[in-house]
Amino acid sequence: MKIGFIGCGNMASAFIGGLLDKGFFGADEICASDKSEKSLERAREKFGISTTQSNPELTEKCDIVVLSVKPQFYDTVMKEIRDKTKDKLIITFAPGITLRRLSEGLGEDTKIIRTMPNTPALAGEGMTGVCRNKNVSDEELSYILGLLSCVGAAEVVDEGLMDCVVAVSGSSPAYVFMFIEAMADAAVAGGMARSTAYRFAAQAVLGSAKMVLETGLHPGELKDMVCSPGGTTIAAVKVLEEKGLRAAVMSAMEKCMDACKGF
Repeated sequence: MKIGFIGCGNMASAFIGGLLDKGFFGADEICASDKSEKSLERAREKFGISTTQSNPELTEKCDIVVLSVKPQFYDTVMKEIRDKTKDKLIITFAPGITLRRLSEGLGEDTKIIRTMPNTPALAGEGMTGVCRNKNVSDEELSYILGLLSCVGAAEVVDEGLMDCVVAVSGSSPAYVFMFIEAMADAAVAGGMARSTAYRFAAQAVLGSAKMVLETGLHPGELKDMVCSPGGTTIAAVKVLEEKGLRAAVMSAMEKCMDACKGF
């Protein structure tokens, strides 16, 4: 079995590296295509995989084809490979591109799994939302979930929630990076070296996220555990509430979900 990636950017590279590291595929079973020869050269040097600038050629020789291009390029790519997708399993990495639109572009009989990964996949801690069309069997879905888990977690959701997936995990690393940067800036203002401030802020976010996942406790309960009566933390939390942290995050995610409908 062979797997091919149309588009060889950061997300494709993360998954190629994960598939190789976990032994799902050998380098001789992975192919990538891209319009940029420079990107393909990097992939060959880093992973030892085969490459091509022809999307139809890649699709023809691979059993699983991953579309890892920006949403605005999907229509072009689908036209290029439509006649080559018979008996192939197509996986997509893109916000806003629905299963219906994919089926119209690739053919009603095409097996399609729509996913939304995120950039923490580059660190092996990604989160990927997954849904499928009617042509994909339970066995095939289970197999692909295994592949996607090579760079973190993968979970099946109803397609109607995929825009939520984009907002809550696909785009949210940007929100978290902004939060880390803001915390570090405040620490620098307090006299801490910037490199040290980034480490303290990032580790605090990492540890807090692990507590949510591993304890199963409500985030509000975990917050209350830190907030001693009359203490320093509750004083800081009060300011965040006054400045509308929750409302800002919720409004930003609503905008993100709205933007998904524009593709």
